[in-house]
Amino acid sequence: MFKPFDWLLNKSEYFLQEIGRVSILLAGIFKSMPRIFRDRRLILEQMEHIGVNSIPLVVIIGFFTGAVSSWQAAYQFQGFISLSYLGSAVSKAIFIELGPVLTAIVVAGRVGASMAAELGTMKVTEQIDALEALAINPVRYLVMPRFLACLVMLPLLTIIANFIAIMGSYLVANVFQDVTFQIYFNSAKRVFELKDIYGGLIKALFFGASTSIIGCHVGLQTEGGAEGVGNSTIRAFVLAAAMTLLLDYVLWTTIFG
Repeated sequence: MFKPFDWLLNKSEYFLQEIGRVSILLAGIFKSMPRIFRDRRLILEQMEHIGVNSIPLVVIIGFFTGAVSSWQAAYQFQGFISLSYLGSAVSKAIFIELGPVLTAIVVAGRVGASMAAELGTMKVTEQIDALEALAINPVRYLVMPRFLACLVMLPLLTIIANFIAIMGSYLVANVFQDVTFQIYFNSAKRVFELKDIYGGLIKALFFGASTSIIGCHVGLQTEGGAEGVGNSTIRAFVLAAAMTLLLDYVLWTTIFG
């Protein structure tokens, strides 16, 4: 017989256990920070994997995000608002919302799932146990470089995505809606606020931290061989994407509320 109270109690206990494990993992990362310079090679390798290798996908996503935003805004403006306001509407949406959030979701799918798969495979094949037997701290050697690399590279990827999205938006506005360069960018300039830029980058910073923590945590908790690795990969992406949207709401109300 289904007992709602027992089910809720079990889920609450599991949630608190997960919070405790993540807190311990974060404490281990911060404890490893003094070794950043000595482990710079590991960090740079992860920055290349997370940031540089993600650029082609971010460019594609950014361009079509801007293009679709321009079409959508022009459709909604039709008959009500002049297209001279197109640049202001689209640029605001890209800097504050679309750039950081879509970039974070792309990174969650490509990088967060990859972290869970890599660490999960190492976990089930006992490679992490071997590191501990050699007196190598797995958090310092495996997690800390991924965390710092994601923390640094996601804001940079967001800047690239913002630029490409604005160019894609302008290209569609110019070719299909006959909005000139001067009209589009003068409109964007009129409503531009520095808070839009740094607000989006602060969001990206938090998104990078949450994606890396979730990917590494899920990977280190993997059990059950190849099937467990597959489940961890899916779980890492779902949790990272959901956390991105949750943090987006919280940070939106904090920064722009």
